[in-house]
Amino acid sequence: MAEYSDIRTGRHCVFVLHAHLVFVTKFRHRVFDGEHLTRLEEIMGDVCADFETELREFNGESNHVHLLVNFPPKIAVSKLVNSLKGVSSRRMRQEFPELAAHYYRANKLWSGSYFAGSVDGAPISVLHQYIEQQNRPV
Repeated sequence: MAEYSDIRTGRHCVFVLHAHLVFVTKFRHRVFDGEHLTRLEEIMGDVCADFETELREFNGESNHVHLLVNFPPKIAVSKLVNSLKGVSSRRMRQEFPELAAHYYRANKLWSGSYFAGSVDGAPISVLHQYIEQQNRPV
């Protein structure tokens, strides 16, 4: 198996879990600039810390953001996403009132949907081969 520098341990488990998350703005409006993305990264890092997760990477464009999150198995990705989107939407609209001009009807920063993909260092084919080659007792 591959060497992992970010192996984490829990009370009864050892894990390396990463998720790639993508959030898109409501109506795909192009609302973010560099200052907005910097503040979003700080807010989302704080939310991740509250969930005992780690925001490993963050970047975005004017209408969406990408996050790479390292999380423990006790965390449901859907609950983490709900909190990330809710807290960031509320704080961004408070701190940057000009964002509200784009959402006068919806009063929401993010689209209701999101992308979540599992991430690992090894491709599926390598994992399949590794599992297939295990010495199964007869």
